[in-house]
Amino acid sequence: MSTGGTVQVGGAVLSERHKQLILIGSIAAFAFLVAIELEAFRLHIGGPTAALGHDLVFGPKRGRVLWAAAALSMVGLKRRQVLTWVAFGATIDVVFFLGRLVAGTRLTFGNGALYLMAALAIRTWVATEGEERFEALRGVTLGFLLIMASKIGDTWLLITAHTRPRVLDQYVQTADHALGNPSWWMGQLVEAGGPPVHWLLSTVYIDLPVGALVVAVYQLRKGWPSHHLIRTFLLIGLVGPLFYLLFPVVGPVYAFGHLGNGFELANLWPHISRVDMAPGSFTFDTLTPRNCMPSLHTAWVVAIFVHSRSGPRWLRVFGATWMTCTLMATLGFGYHYGVDLLAGVVFSLTIEAALRDPERGWGWFRWRLVLGGSTAVGGLLFSYRYLSVQLATDPELSGVLLVGVMAAMITAFYATFFAKPGTALAEWGQREPGTARPAGATPLGA
Repeated sequence: MSTGGTVQVGGAVLSERHKQLILIGSIAAFAFLVAIELEAFRLHIGGPTAALGHDLVFGPKRGRVLWAAAALSMVGLKRRQVLTWVAFGATIDVVFFLGRLVAGTRLTFGNGALYLMAALAIRTWVATEGEERFEALRGVTLGFLLIMASKIGDTWLLITAHTRPRVLDQYVQTADHALGNPSWWMGQLVEAGGPPVHWLLSTVYIDLPVGALVVAVYQLRKGWPSHHLIRTFLLIGLVGPLFYLLFPVVGPVYAFGHLGNGFELANLWPHISRVDMAPGSFTFDTLTPRNCMPSLHTAWVVAIFVHSRSGPRWLRVFGATWMTCTLMATLGFGYHYGVDLLAGVVFSLTIEAALRDPERGWGWFRWRLVLGGSTAVGGLLFSYRYLSVQLATDPELSGVLLVGVMAAMITAFYATFFAKPGTALAEWGQREPGTARPAGATPLGA
């Protein structure tokens, strides 16, 4: 139904401006994909579409992620339809699995999820119309975006390894002394926990999109809210990797550990921590991604935690547990330094602040969070690169200052979006009684 400059679709009202933003976003996303493909071709590495084609025919690398995307693509369907489509995808997966079993190749799964999504998209476009088509295609689009974001991310990491031969780990490790080098002691703790702890943390770390799916499906179970986790997830994945080109870092287990493949400065992680008061950049291989600064695993899991806060108790516990395990894994496996995590938290809340409660508009309450958060991220990265020795020289003071930047951002974010209306924090955050509803509970245009 059309009304003036708006289009009514189900419970959502899409304005002309909203439609223009969708069109602009789609064009930008397509242009970005083409640019990634061209760069991958230039560097003679596999691009995102080639990786997607591989998963259609051969053994997918991340079957659980594909099925998570398939589940997301079916959020607009009725329960009976979901069961039918799941049975369709599972049957295809079983056929592929049996074929691999006979051929003696690597046993994996996920092909069925891709064929499910492709068939659902075709069936929706051909056999439905109006509101039913809109709701179904919306879910399928989000599912495919989640998969393509993963494929683009994999290609981007290879690009960082090829285009940034020198890394800045010495600077970051020196700055990390202000926090007590948490990756080193967490690495020892995980090592002491043995195989069970290693298995739990690695499963949570690798299956981050599955954790996001649990929260997203809960948010989308009764319709499309004005804001949901997948929007934040995708924007973090779009903006965050740009920092890898500006601040290439490989991580403790590579630069100072046994996974350095001969390029490590010394095999010290996680038992020996030292501070170099004359840090510099050094050459690393063309295989290891420069994907540490900021920690996007931290940014994503903070988004999961924030979005789980408006759910029931079990979802809040899930979000807190997933975040705790992910943060332990990022440090305990030597993938990140502590200062990476600080930057990741501030970056995540900055992105979330730009998207959350869109019905409140863009007042000073939002601008100060977005501008302040952006400045804080830039300031943190500047200090890690140019003030690392000063940070390490006086760790008691500098550690408090670094953590204080993160704490200030957390407090400002809480005041703006979560503080109880009527309190001093809520007043500062311009959070009025009418904004007390759970974030994401209001449909577009309601």
